[in-house]
Amino acid sequence: MGVAPISKPTVAVLVTLYNPTGEGGHQGGGVAAPIGAQIFGEVLPYLETIKDGETGEEEKREVEVPNIEGKTIKEATSILKENNLQIVISNEQEGMDKENTTVKQQTPKATIKVKEGSNIYVEW
Repeated sequence: MGVAPISKPTVAVLVTLYNPTGEGGHQGGGVAAPIGAQIFGEVLPYLETIKDGETGEEEKREVEVPNIEGKTIKEATSILKENNLQIVISNEQEGMDKENTTVKQQTPKATIKVKEGSNIYVEW
């Protein structure tokens, strides 16, 4: 079991292994801990969690995600930029017609509050 960051936990990970084997033997520190560390290493940057002892460059303010579903990719990019958010297009193709391709789905959904600079993932 692990939590992070220690001072104000926001994420908990439980790794359960049945019949563990390997270089670490049967002890959690050698077998389960590397798995937990990998999970934390991938989850914490996505959540923009600050490590203990760090203050962060400056506190980013929260913004409400606008509804960009049904908008063209070009319109959605502009709307997100106005709100200090980044667009990430799934399956983006070279030469894609962003003026006529519309957003079918977005994550996170509209009205969710996120930190400035966060990625908004769109499918077309």
